[in-house]
Amino acid sequence: MNISQQRGSTLRSQIRRAELIAIGRRLFADTSYDALSMDDIAKQAGVAKGLIYYYFTSKRGYYLAIVEDSVAELVARAGGDTDLPGAERVRRTIEGYLTYAEHHQAAYRTIVTGGVGSDAEVLAIRDAVREELVAAIAEGAYGRREVPPIARLALVGWLAAVEGTTLEWIAAHADGAAGRPDRDRLGALLVRQLRATLTVIGEFVPECPPPPVPEGPFGQADDLAPVTGRA
Repeated sequence: MNISQQRGSTLRSQIRRAELIAIGRRLFADTSYDALSMDDIAKQAGVAKGLIYYYFTSKRGYYLAIVEDSVAELVARAGGDTDLPGAERVRRTIEGYLTYAEHHQAAYRTIVTGGVGSDAEVLAIRDAVREELVAAIAEGAYGRREVPPIARLALVGWLAAVEGTTLEWIAAHADGAAGRPDRDRLGALLVRQLRATLTVIGEFVPECPPPPVPEGPFGQADDLAPVTGRA
């Protein structure tokens, strides 16, 4: 096999693997991990079971690949647009985060809760995405990804609140709860909570002053109108 043929074979393998992951994301979105056997997965995917073993070794390997793919998409949505000014980047980070959670609810729950039971590898993936999101927020607010320990703890606390709020929000969506805020309004609320967190950080860590409101990650006061201006 020449180099061109090898590249073609590698590309086809990458495409096939990506197709199987996309199928798995749909399957695990509607059915729990324990409820799906490899025979079920192969049947619903329309492939031989051996093909899934070939690419992923085991059902657990397949599941972990799906979780990692979901995490990569979440990070890409939340941490993208690195060339934007800090103010807009932070706003986009929150917007991308909520957009992902709203449209990929099962995957989001898996990422935030750590997946099946207390699976150490899934928990490690979850922790990695939390670190990346905290770093993205810090970079947007302060222009650097690493901050003093107490500032990091405050940002981690804010992110934990965001996770809990978002889980409640998507659950309300699934239940059709009346009065559930739309994504823009919730995003504005989370931005204001972040502003308050950065203000407190500035009180404890003078080298991390909160960005001025007109120039920081929150824009002018009028930009916060979705919180107070709509029911």
